[in-house]
Amino acid sequence: MKSDLLLITPPFTQLNTPYPGTVYLKGFLNNLNYITFQADLGLDVILQLFSKKGLSDLFQLIEDSQIELGENSYRIYTLREDYIHSIDHVIRFLQGKNSTLADSIVQDGYLPEASRFAELDDLDWAFGSMSFQDKAKHLATLYLEDLSDFIIETVDENFGFSRYAERLGRSANSFDELYGELQKDITFIDRITLSELEKLIQHTNPKMVGFSVPFPGNLYSAFRCAQYIKKNHPQIKISMGGGFPNTELRSLSDPRVFEFFDFITLDDGEAPVEQLLKLNNQEIEISELKRTFTLIDNKVEYINNPLVKDYKFSEVGTPDYTDLNLDQYISVIEVINPMHRLWSDGRWNKLTMAHGCYWGKCTFCDISLDYIKVYEPIAAKQIVDKMEELIVTTNNTGFHFVDEAAPPALMREVALEILRRKLTVTWWTNIRFEKSFTLDLCRLLKASGCIAVSGGLEVASDRLLKLIDKGVTVDQVAVVNRNFTEAGIMVHAYLMYGFPTQTKQETIDSLEMVRQMFELGILQSGFWHQFAMTSHSPVGLDPEKFNVINHSTEIGTFANNDMVHEEKTGLDHNQFSFGLNKSLFNYMHGVGFEIPLQEWFDMKVPKTSVQSNHIESILNQDLFVSHKPTQKVVWLGGIPTLEIRTKTKKGRTFENAVLTFHTKSNYLEVMLEKEEGEWLIDFIKELKTSDKPISYQKMKQSFEETTNSDFEVFIYSKAVNQIKEEALLIV
Repeated sequence: MKSDLLLITPPFTQLNTPYPGTVYLKGFLNNLNYITFQADLGLDVILQLFSKKGLSDLFQLIEDSQIELGENSYRIYTLREDYIHSIDHVIRFLQGKNSTLADSIVQDGYLPEASRFAELDDLDWAFGSMSFQDKAKHLATLYLEDLSDFIIETVDENFGFSRYAERLGRSANSFDELYGELQKDITFIDRITLSELEKLIQHTNPKMVGFSVPFPGNLYSAFRCAQYIKKNHPQIKISMGGGFPNTELRSLSDPRVFEFFDFITLDDGEAPVEQLLKLNNQEIEISELKRTFTLIDNKVEYINNPLVKDYKFSEVGTPDYTDLNLDQYISVIEVINPMHRLWSDGRWNKLTMAHGCYWGKCTFCDISLDYIKVYEPIAAKQIVDKMEELIVTTNNTGFHFVDEAAPPALMREVALEILRRKLTVTWWTNIRFEKSFTLDLCRLLKASGCIAVSGGLEVASDRLLKLIDKGVTVDQVAVVNRNFTEAGIMVHAYLMYGFPTQTKQETIDSLEMVRQMFELGILQSGFWHQFAMTSHSPVGLDPEKFNVINHSTEIGTFANNDMVHEEKTGLDHNQFSFGLNKSLFNYMHGVGFEIPLQEWFDMKVPKTSVQSNHIESILNQDLFVSHKPTQKVVWLGGIPTLEIRTKTKKGRTFENAVLTFHTKSNYLEVMLEKEEGEWLIDFIKELKTSDKPISYQKMKQSFEETTNSDFEVFIYSKAVNQIKEEALLIV
C-alpha cells in the first residue's frame, strides 16, 4: 500500500471509542481522492500491553531488573500467573465478545485483586443500581487499574489509560522539560508504541504522517513517535494538528520543536492539510500554506495565505471510520457516574450538528478562537444523511454529537427528521439550558432516541452566571432539568467553583442549589471543575475587569494557554475541592441530602442563605404555556379508534366521540364532542401522512373551520391535556 497520508491519534485518549479528529479529516480527504489511512495508536498499544504476551514481557522485565516493589506491586507480582492467565479473557469481555464471563467475574475468586478492590467496601451500596454486566465491567475495570498502578510504580510513572505524560504538556510554557524527556532512553510503553508505529508505516508506506493531538496527554507520545520517524524514515514529512496546538501553540517560537515536526497546523484542519499534501506533491509553493507553522532558515514562521479559503462546514463530508478496528475497543466503567459511563462505556459515532457555539459569550471560554466563534450549522437533513451513512459503514446506531452547545431549534429539526425516516438510533449531546427546552421539545427529543444531555450550570449563582454571561438563571436551569427528566432524558451538569470574585458564601449557596436539584431528582449527574484562566477567554484577555491578578505576563516559546492567576481578594478556592466532590459523589447516589453542608468540609464554611425549598418552590409555580403560530405539531402515537356513543338526558340526545389511544407504554380513553373527535381523528391521519410539518396555526385554522368552535378552549381542555401528555406535542 502507498498512501498520501497516515493519520494517527497518539496514545492515549479513550478506550471505548475513536477520538473523531482523524475520522473527520479522512472523511473530508475522501472527497479530494487522496489515499489516506488512519489509526488509533493508543488502542493498538493498550491491546499489546494488556495481553498475555504483553504482561509476560512486563513481569519478565520486573524480574530481570530486580526493581524494588512496594506492598501493592509486590502482591500483583506474586499473582502474575493469575493476571497472565486471565488478561486475554477479560479484554475480550470488555470488547463485548465474551459476555458470559460476567458470571465468573462477579463471583469471588476469578479476578486477582489488589488495592483498587479495597474500594468495593465503599461501593457495595451503589451496586444495587448497576446491572449484572455493569458490575462485571466495573470489577474488570478495577482489575485493569490495578495493573495500571503496577506499571506506574515499576516501569513508567507517566502511564495512564486516557492520558500519557500529561504533566509534560499541561501549561508547558517552555519546551525545555519535554525536550529533556525526549533525550532520555525510551520507556517500556514507548517500546510498544514505536513497535506498533513501525507496523503502521510498513503497512501504509505514507508520504506524510499527520498526528492529531487533542489533549496534553497525547503530546509526549506524538513527539516520541515523530522523533522515531525522523530517525528511521527521514523521507516522510510529519505534521501535527488538533485541539492541543489549536489552543496552546498559537504563539510557538521554539525552533527545537521542528527537530520533530515539519509542520504544525491550527484550527480547522481541512484546508491546511490539503495545502500540505499539495506542497508534498510539489503542486504549490510553501508560501501557499494555510495556518501553518514551519521552520525557515532556522526560524519559526507562521504562514497563512489569505487567498486559500476555508471549507464551509456543510462541505467537509461525512466522518469515515474506515481502517479503525471498531470491534476492538474496550468498554469500561471507571466510576459509578451515569454520564461518565456514557463517555467510557460503549462505542459512539461522533458527529457535529454545528461548527462553533451559537451563544459564544461565556467569559471563561475560548470564544476568541475560531473553533468557538465561527458558528455554522448545517441542515437537519444533511445531519441525518450522515447518520444513515455511518449506520451502514459502522453497523452502529449510537451517536455522540460533540457540539460546543447543540442549538435547540436544530435539535428539534434533527429529531423530526429521525422520526420521519423511522430510524432507530441512540444519541446524546451537550447543550445550554435554554428556556426553549420545553417539556414537549424534550419529549420529542426522547422519542427520536436522545438519552442524555450535558450542560453548564457552572456556578449556581445568578450574580456569577450574569458575570459569566451564561445567559441562564438557576431557576431556568431547574425548570429545564425538570423537563428533560420528566421526558426520560438524563441530565449531567458541568459545575464550576473558583470563578473570579466568587465568595465563600456563593460557593456554599451554589452547593445547596445543586443539593436540592439532586434531591428532587431533576439532576442525575454532575462534575465540579475548578476555574482555570486561559489566554483566549474574556477573563484571560482582560483580567483587571474580573478583579484578577495575572501572573503569566511573559509569552513562552512553546505552549501558551493556561494562565497562573490570583484573585485580589486572596481567597483560595482549592480548599473547597474535597468537600464539593465528596458531597456530589453522595448526592449522585441518592444519599447524604440531610447532612449539613458544613459536614462535607474540613474547615469552617458559612451557612447557606438559600431557602431549603427554593428549587421546589420554583418547580411548583404554575406557568401557563402558550403556543406560537409557527410551532410545529407532532403526533407520536398510532391512529386512535373512534366510537360514537349516544346519551339521552332530560329528553335531549347527545352524541359523544370516545377515542381510545394505545401508546407503547400506556392506554388512554378520552371523550370529546362528536365533531371534535371526528376532526381530531382526521387531523392525526393528516399529521402521520404529511411530508411537511403542520404548524400550530394551521391546526387551529383547520379545527375552527371544521367545528365552528373555539380552538383555545379545545386545546387547553382537560381531555386534550391528557392526549398531549401521551402523544400530541407542540414544538
